[in-house]
Amino acid sequence: MSRVGKLIIVGTALMSFLGQNCVFATEPAKAPVEFAQGGGHVTVAIDGLPVAVYCYKDDKITRPFFAHVRALDGLQVTRHHPPIEGQDLMDHGTFHPGLWMAFGDINGSDYWRIMAPVRQVGFVEQPKGGPGRGSFAVHNKYFDQKDPSKTVCDEIARYTFVDRPEGYFLLWDSTFSSDHEFAFGDQEEMGLGFRVATPLRVEQKTDGTVPPGNGTIVDSEDRKNGDEIWGNSADWCDYSGTMAGQRVGMTIFCHPDNFRPSWFHARDYGLLEANPFGRQAFGKGEKSSVVVKPGKKMRLRYGVLVHSGPENSEIDFAAAYKDYQHLAGK
Repeated sequence: MSRVGKLIIVGTALMSFLGQNCVFATEPAKAPVEFAQGGGHVTVAIDGLPVAVYCYKDDKITRPFFAHVRALDGLQVTRHHPPIEGQDLMDHGTFHPGLWMAFGDINGSDYWRIMAPVRQVGFVEQPKGGPGRGSFAVHNKYFDQKDPSKTVCDEIARYTFVDRPEGYFLLWDSTFSSDHEFAFGDQEEMGLGFRVATPLRVEQKTDGTVPPGNGTIVDSEDRKNGDEIWGNSADWCDYSGTMAGQRVGMTIFCHPDNFRPSWFHARDYGLLEANPFGRQAFGKGEKSSVVVKPGKKMRLRYGVLVHSGPENSEIDFAAAYKDYQHLAGK
């Protein structure tokens, strides 16, 4: 039974006991957010249910990522990691492990295609849970592709999980800096991305025993699916579909204070990525080079809403975007 349902039953019983007409303005109790560490992983649980695994040590993937992302009803909304033959499309098994931030070009080094390593060197803030909210922060180093002994830049990444009525938010807050100049290049593969569970993809063609997808991509400008959304900027973009009779999905919200709006790299096979760097790659102007001077900082913030509900339910994404901005702050 849902938390809201339990509250309704309790409220009804209290009104009967008191013998009077009462109006209860209650909200669902804040579900506890908890973390467990071990083996190069941090497992995130909300209300006792594991909802994601943050991986910072992996035999094949040389950059941190979140795998096995689930909605609060237990349904997995990201593709299996690794992909399961016969159930999943098998492409980009290491590039698309779940939910990640990666860049195809920083000073010529390619972290998206794991040709250059990103290593977590420590926790800036240890994982700390609590009622309705929990967070941790890490320090990552981006190493040079040609000379891995050299550091291209450092990142402080803060991850905050917040319980909400529609599901939960992951507030992503990354700040990049160095004691020398570095530059973000211009590619499609630059930014915050995720790969949805195979049944949630838009693509309806089958591949062997892999069933067709039933998903839809929509953005804040009322565009739909990859053909309309790819290469266009928006405040938010949602990728969702139906699994086990539930409407489930993930939404990326772009913080209005990012240095530039994000264009969306949206693909019907299951990829969604918010990218503020690929101006030329998306056909929106001259080639971009975002230079960060020594001692300066470049900050990127996004919100990811993992949501689920009845099959015919709808989410007010405009209201959710306002909620994200309130949670993220200035």
